Amino acid sequence: MLAIVLALASAIGYGSSDFAAGLASRQAGIIQVTLLASLASTVVVAAALPFAAKHPPSAAALAWGAGAGLGGTAGGLALYFGFRQAAFSVAGPLSAVGAAGFSVLAGLLFGERPTALAMTGIVLALPAIVGVSASAASANRNAEIVGDAEIVGDAEIVGDAENSQGKDAPGPGPGGTLGRPAAGVLGGLIAGACFALLFIGLDRAGSGSGLWPVAAASVAELASALGVAAVTGNVRLPGGWPRWLAVNTGAMGASGTILYFFATHEGFLAVTAVLTSLYPAVTIVLARTVLGERLTGLRLTGLALAGACVALIAVGGAG
Repeated sequence: MLAIVLALASAIGYGSSDFAAGLASRQAGIIQVTLLASLASTVVVAAALPFAAKHPPSAAALAWGAGAGLGGTAGGLALYFGFRQAAFSVAGPLSAVGAAGFSVLAGLLFGERPTALAMTGIVLALPAIVGVSASAASANRNAEIVGDAEIVGDAEIVGDAENSQGKDAPGPGPGGTLGRPAAGVLGGLIAGACFALLFIGLDRAGSGSGLWPVAAASVAELASALGVAAVTGNVRLPGGWPRWLAVNTGAMGASGTILYFFATHEGFLAVTAVLTSLYPAVTIVLARTVLGERLTGLRLTGLALAGACVALIAVGGAG
Protein backbone atom coordinates (compact mmCIF):
# COMPACT_ATOMS: atom_id res chain seq x y z
CA MET A 1 0.00 0.00 0.00
CA LEU A 2 2.90 2.38 0.71
CA ALA A 3 4.12 1.95 -2.88
CA ILE A 4 0.67 2.92 -4.18
CA VAL A 5 0.49 6.03 -1.98
CA LEU A 6 3.99 7.13 -2.97
CA ALA A 7 3.34 6.53 -6.68
CA LEU A 8 0.11 8.55 -6.58
CA ALA A 9 1.91 11.32 -4.69
CA SER A 10 4.57 11.22 -7.41
CA ALA A 11 1.84 11.62 -10.03
CA ILE A 12 0.62 14.72 -8.17
CA GLY A 13 4.14 16.13 -8.22
CA TYR A 14 4.64 15.47 -11.93
CA GLY A 15 1.15 16.70 -12.85
CA SER A 16 1.63 19.93 -10.91
CA SER A 17 5.06 20.37 -12.49
CA ASP A 18 3.62 20.00 -16.00
CA PHE A 19 0.85 22.48 -15.23
CA ALA A 20 3.34 25.10 -14.04
CA ALA A 21 5.61 24.40 -17.02
CA GLY A 22 2.71 24.88 -19.41
CA LEU A 23 1.88 28.27 -17.93
CA ALA A 24 5.53 29.34 -17.89
CA SER A 25 6.14 28.31 -21.50
CA ARG A 26 3.30 30.57 -22.65
CA GLN A 27 5.33 33.60 -21.56
CA ALA A 28 8.95 32.45 -21.92
CA GLY A 29 11.06 30.21 -24.12
CA ILE A 30 10.78 26.47 -23.53
CA ILE A 31 14.53 25.96 -23.21
CA GLN A 32 14.79 28.87 -20.77
CA VAL A 33 12.03 27.37 -18.64
CA THR A 34 13.63 23.91 -18.84
CA LEU A 35 17.03 25.26 -17.81
CA LEU A 36 15.73 27.07 -14.72
CA ALA A 37 13.47 24.13 -13.81
CA SER A 38 16.46 21.75 -14.02
CA LEU A 39 18.47 24.06 -11.77
CA ALA A 40 15.65 24.25 -9.21
CA SER A 41 15.23 20.47 -9.34
CA THR A 42 18.92 19.94 -8.64
CA VAL A 43 18.77 22.29 -5.65
CA VAL A 44 15.78 20.43 -4.17
CA VAL A 45 17.45 17.04 -4.60
CA ALA A 46 20.70 18.36 -3.12
CA ALA A 47 18.79 19.64 -0.09
CA ALA A 48 17.14 16.25 0.42
CA LEU A 49 20.31 14.23 -0.21
CA PRO A 50 21.81 14.44 3.32
CA PHE A 51 18.63 12.97 4.80
CA ALA A 52 18.54 9.91 2.53
CA ALA A 53 22.11 9.12 1.53
CA LYS A 54 23.59 7.20 4.44
CA HIS A 55 25.69 4.86 2.30
CA PRO A 56 28.24 5.70 -0.42
CA PRO A 57 26.78 5.20 -3.90
CA SER A 58 27.91 2.38 -6.14
CA ALA A 59 29.13 3.11 -9.65
CA ALA A 60 26.25 1.10 -11.09
CA ALA A 61 23.66 3.07 -9.11
CA LEU A 62 25.12 6.38 -10.30
CA ALA A 63 25.22 5.12 -13.90
CA TRP A 64 21.58 4.04 -13.79
CA GLY A 65 20.65 7.39 -12.24
CA ALA A 66 22.55 9.37 -14.87
CA GLY A 67 20.95 7.31 -17.64
CA ALA A 68 17.54 7.97 -16.12
CA GLY A 69 18.24 11.71 -16.11
CA LEU A 70 19.35 11.71 -19.73
CA GLY A 71 16.21 9.76 -20.61
CA GLY A 72 14.03 12.36 -18.92
CA THR A 73 15.68 15.24 -20.78
CA ALA A 74 15.60 13.46 -24.14
CA GLY A 75 11.96 12.56 -23.56
CA GLY A 76 11.06 16.17 -22.91
CA LEU A 77 12.78 17.35 -26.09
CA ALA A 78 11.14 14.59 -28.15
CA LEU A 79 7.75 15.55 -26.71
CA TYR A 80 8.28 19.23 -27.60
CA PHE A 81 9.21 18.11 -31.11
CA GLY A 82 5.99 16.14 -31.31
CA PHE A 83 3.98 19.16 -30.15
CA ARG A 84 5.55 21.22 -32.95
CA GLN A 85 4.64 18.71 -35.64
CA ALA A 86 1.08 17.76 -34.70
CA ALA A 87 -1.70 18.46 -32.22
CA PHE A 88 -1.03 17.90 -28.55
CA SER A 89 -3.59 15.09 -28.60
CA VAL A 90 -1.24 13.10 -30.87
CA ALA A 91 2.10 13.17 -29.03
CA GLY A 92 0.90 13.72 -25.43
CA PRO A 93 -1.11 10.53 -24.85
CA LEU A 94 1.43 8.44 -26.77
CA SER A 95 4.26 9.62 -24.54
CA ALA A 96 2.39 8.82 -21.31
CA VAL A 97 1.09 5.47 -22.56
CA GLY A 98 4.52 4.62 -23.96
CA ALA A 99 6.21 5.36 -20.65
CA ALA A 100 3.72 3.17 -18.81
CA GLY A 101 3.67 0.39 -21.42
CA PHE A 102 7.43 0.08 -21.81
CA SER A 103 7.85 0.11 -18.02
CA VAL A 104 5.27 -2.65 -17.59
CA LEU A 105 7.01 -4.72 -20.25
CA ALA A 106 10.36 -4.19 -18.53
CA GLY A 107 8.90 -5.17 -15.17
CA LEU A 108 7.50 -8.40 -16.59
CA LEU A 109 10.84 -9.17 -18.25
CA PHE A 110 12.55 -8.61 -14.90
CA GLY A 111 10.33 -11.33 -13.44
CA GLU A 112 7.58 -9.27 -11.79
CA ARG A 113 4.22 -11.01 -11.57
CA PRO A 114 1.43 -8.67 -10.41
CA THR A 115 -1.83 -10.25 -9.25
CA ALA A 116 -4.74 -10.64 -11.65
CA LEU A 117 -6.54 -7.65 -10.12
CA ALA A 118 -3.42 -5.50 -10.32
CA MET A 119 -2.88 -6.50 -13.96
CA THR A 120 -6.49 -5.58 -14.71
CA GLY A 121 -5.85 -2.19 -13.17
CA ILE A 122 -2.69 -1.80 -15.24
CA VAL A 123 -4.58 -2.60 -18.43
CA LEU A 124 -7.31 -0.08 -17.53
CA ALA A 125 -4.67 2.56 -16.87
CA LEU A 126 -3.62 2.75 -20.52
CA PRO A 127 -6.97 3.97 -21.92
CA ALA A 128 -7.34 6.13 -18.80
CA ILE A 129 -4.10 7.93 -19.67
CA VAL A 130 -5.27 8.45 -23.25
CA GLY A 131 -8.59 9.84 -22.03
CA VAL A 132 -7.21 12.34 -19.54
CA SER A 133 -4.45 13.40 -21.96
CA ALA A 134 -6.85 14.17 -24.81
CA SER A 135 -7.02 17.89 -25.47
CA ALA A 136 -10.29 19.76 -25.15
CA ALA A 137 -9.79 21.16 -28.62
CA SER A 138 -9.38 17.73 -30.18
CA ALA A 139 -13.06 17.00 -29.70
CA ASN A 140 -13.78 19.45 -32.50
CA ARG A 141 -10.50 20.02 -34.32
CA ASN A 142 -6.81 19.38 -33.93
CA ALA A 143 -5.62 22.94 -33.78
CA GLU A 144 -7.25 26.32 -33.32
CA ILE A 145 -5.44 29.34 -34.69
CA VAL A 146 -6.20 32.60 -32.91
CA GLY A 147 -4.39 35.60 -34.34
CA ASP A 148 -0.64 34.95 -34.23
CA ALA A 149 -0.97 32.30 -31.51
CA GLU A 150 -1.55 28.61 -32.13
CA ILE A 151 -3.46 26.60 -29.57
CA VAL A 152 -2.48 22.95 -29.81
CA GLY A 153 -4.52 20.99 -27.31
CA ASP A 154 -3.48 22.39 -23.93
CA ALA A 155 -0.17 23.78 -25.20
CA GLU A 156 -0.11 27.35 -26.49
CA ILE A 157 2.74 27.99 -28.88
CA VAL A 158 3.24 31.66 -29.64
CA GLY A 159 5.22 31.52 -32.83
CA ASP A 160 6.78 34.95 -33.29
CA ALA A 161 6.95 35.89 -29.60
CA GLU A 162 8.49 32.62 -28.46
CA ASN A 163 11.04 32.47 -31.25
CA SER A 164 12.14 36.05 -30.61
CA GLN A 165 12.55 35.39 -26.87
CA GLY A 166 13.97 31.91 -26.79
CA LYS A 167 14.54 30.62 -30.31
CA ASP A 168 13.60 27.27 -28.85
CA ALA A 169 12.22 25.62 -31.90
CA PRO A 170 11.02 26.52 -35.36
CA GLY A 171 7.56 27.98 -35.56
CA PRO A 172 4.88 26.75 -37.91
CA GLY A 173 6.15 26.50 -41.42
CA PRO A 174 8.80 24.41 -43.14
CA GLY A 175 10.65 23.70 -39.90
CA GLY A 176 7.69 23.22 -37.63
CA THR A 177 4.16 22.57 -38.75
CA LEU A 178 1.04 21.13 -37.20
CA GLY A 179 0.26 19.17 -40.35
CA ARG A 180 2.63 16.27 -39.78
CA PRO A 181 0.79 13.69 -37.67
CA ALA A 182 3.33 10.95 -38.49
CA ALA A 183 6.12 13.10 -37.07
CA GLY A 184 3.95 13.81 -34.03
CA VAL A 185 3.43 10.09 -33.51
CA LEU A 186 7.17 9.48 -33.82
CA GLY A 187 7.94 12.21 -31.30
CA GLY A 188 5.38 10.81 -28.86
CA LEU A 189 6.71 7.27 -29.14
CA ILE A 190 10.32 8.38 -28.67
CA ALA A 191 9.31 10.49 -25.68
CA GLY A 192 7.46 7.53 -24.15
CA ALA A 193 10.51 5.27 -24.54
CA CYS A 194 12.77 7.92 -23.01
CA PHE A 195 10.42 8.53 -20.07
CA ALA A 196 10.30 4.77 -19.57
CA LEU A 197 14.10 4.86 -19.35
CA LEU A 198 13.72 7.38 -16.52
CA PHE A 199 11.34 5.05 -14.66
CA ILE A 200 13.35 1.90 -15.36
CA GLY A 201 16.70 3.51 -14.58
CA LEU A 202 15.61 4.73 -11.15
CA ASP A 203 14.14 1.29 -10.44
CA ARG A 204 17.30 -0.58 -11.45
CA ALA A 205 19.52 1.80 -9.48
CA GLY A 206 18.28 0.12 -6.31
CA SER A 207 17.71 1.59 -2.89
CA GLY A 208 21.08 0.72 -1.36
CA SER A 209 22.62 4.07 -2.31
CA GLY A 210 19.88 6.27 -0.93
CA LEU A 211 19.02 9.28 -3.07
CA TRP A 212 22.36 9.32 -4.88
CA PRO A 213 20.84 7.90 -8.10
CA VAL A 214 18.24 10.69 -8.07
CA ALA A 215 21.04 13.21 -7.57
CA ALA A 216 22.90 11.70 -10.53
CA ALA A 217 19.72 11.98 -12.61
CA SER A 218 19.30 15.63 -11.64
CA VAL A 219 22.90 16.48 -12.50
CA ALA A 220 22.55 14.72 -15.86
CA GLU A 221 19.34 16.62 -16.59
CA LEU A 222 20.95 19.95 -15.68
CA ALA A 223 24.03 19.20 -17.78
CA SER A 224 21.81 18.28 -20.74
CA ALA A 225 19.74 21.44 -20.35
CA LEU A 226 22.89 23.56 -20.16
CA GLY A 227 24.25 21.90 -23.27
CA VAL A 228 21.08 22.51 -25.27
CA ALA A 229 20.88 26.10 -23.98
CA ALA A 230 24.49 26.75 -24.97
CA VAL A 231 24.08 25.28 -28.45
CA THR A 232 20.90 27.28 -29.12
CA GLY A 233 22.13 30.47 -27.43
CA ASN A 234 19.43 30.38 -24.74
CA VAL A 235 21.51 30.76 -21.60
CA ARG A 236 19.27 33.50 -20.19
CA LEU A 237 16.84 32.62 -17.43
CA PRO A 238 13.21 33.76 -17.59
CA GLY A 239 12.19 36.70 -15.43
CA GLY A 240 9.05 37.87 -13.70
CA TRP A 241 6.16 35.47 -13.16
CA PRO A 242 7.55 32.79 -15.57
CA ARG A 243 10.65 32.60 -13.38
CA TRP A 244 8.63 31.52 -10.35
CA LEU A 245 6.57 29.14 -12.42
CA ALA A 246 9.77 27.55 -13.75
CA VAL A 247 11.15 27.22 -10.22
CA ASN A 248 7.89 25.57 -9.15
CA THR A 249 8.14 23.28 -12.18
CA GLY A 250 11.56 22.07 -11.05
CA ALA A 251 10.66 21.78 -7.39
CA MET A 252 7.48 19.78 -8.02
CA GLY A 253 9.22 17.66 -10.64
CA ALA A 254 12.01 16.84 -8.21
CA SER A 255 9.45 15.92 -5.57
CA GLY A 256 7.74 13.63 -8.07
CA THR A 257 11.02 11.93 -8.94
CA ILE A 258 12.00 11.41 -5.30
CA LEU A 259 8.59 9.98 -4.45
CA TYR A 260 8.67 7.68 -7.49
CA PHE A 261 12.17 6.50 -6.54
CA PHE A 262 10.94 5.40 -3.13
CA ALA A 263 7.71 3.97 -4.57
CA THR A 264 9.41 1.76 -7.12
CA HIS A 265 11.53 0.15 -4.41
CA GLU A 266 8.46 -0.56 -2.31
CA GLY A 267 6.51 -2.26 -5.10
CA PHE A 268 6.63 -3.58 -8.64
CA LEU A 269 7.97 -1.36 -11.42
CA ALA A 270 4.97 -2.42 -13.52
CA VAL A 271 2.62 -0.99 -10.89
CA THR A 272 4.41 2.13 -9.68
CA ALA A 273 5.32 3.34 -13.19
CA VAL A 274 1.70 2.97 -14.32
CA LEU A 275 0.30 4.83 -11.32
CA THR A 276 2.88 7.60 -11.72
CA SER A 277 1.98 7.84 -15.43
CA LEU A 278 -1.53 8.94 -14.41
CA TYR A 279 -0.06 12.42 -13.83
CA PRO A 280 -2.02 13.96 -16.77
CA ALA A 281 -5.14 13.58 -14.62
CA VAL A 282 -3.63 15.95 -12.07
CA THR A 283 -2.76 18.46 -14.78
CA ILE A 284 -6.27 18.58 -16.19
CA VAL A 285 -7.85 18.84 -12.73
CA LEU A 286 -5.60 21.84 -12.04
CA ALA A 287 -6.49 23.31 -15.43
CA ARG A 288 -10.17 22.91 -14.58
CA THR A 289 -9.77 24.38 -11.08
CA VAL A 290 -7.39 27.24 -11.82
CA LEU A 291 -8.10 28.11 -15.46
CA GLY A 292 -11.70 26.96 -15.73
CA GLU A 293 -10.99 24.64 -18.67
CA ARG A 294 -13.93 22.42 -19.49
CA LEU A 295 -13.87 18.67 -18.96
CA THR A 296 -14.91 16.78 -22.08
CA GLY A 297 -16.72 13.47 -21.96
CA LEU A 298 -13.51 11.71 -22.97
CA ARG A 299 -11.61 13.28 -20.09
CA LEU A 300 -14.32 12.41 -17.59
CA THR A 301 -14.24 8.83 -18.85
CA GLY A 302 -10.47 8.82 -18.45
CA LEU A 303 -10.76 10.07 -14.87
CA ALA A 304 -13.30 7.35 -14.09
CA LEU A 305 -11.04 4.68 -15.56
CA ALA A 306 -8.10 6.11 -13.60
CA GLY A 307 -10.09 5.78 -10.38
CA ALA A 308 -10.99 2.19 -11.22
CA CYS A 309 -7.36 1.46 -12.05
CA VAL A 310 -6.18 2.75 -8.67
CA ALA A 311 -8.89 0.82 -6.83
CA LEU A 312 -8.04 -2.48 -8.55
CA ILE A 313 -4.31 -2.08 -7.94
CA ALA A 314 -4.95 -1.13 -4.31
CA VAL A 315 -7.00 -4.29 -3.79
CA GLY A 316 -4.66 -6.46 -5.84
CA GLY A 317 -1.51 -5.13 -4.19
CA ALA A 318 1.55 -3.31 -5.49
CA GLY A 319 3.88 -6.30 -5.22
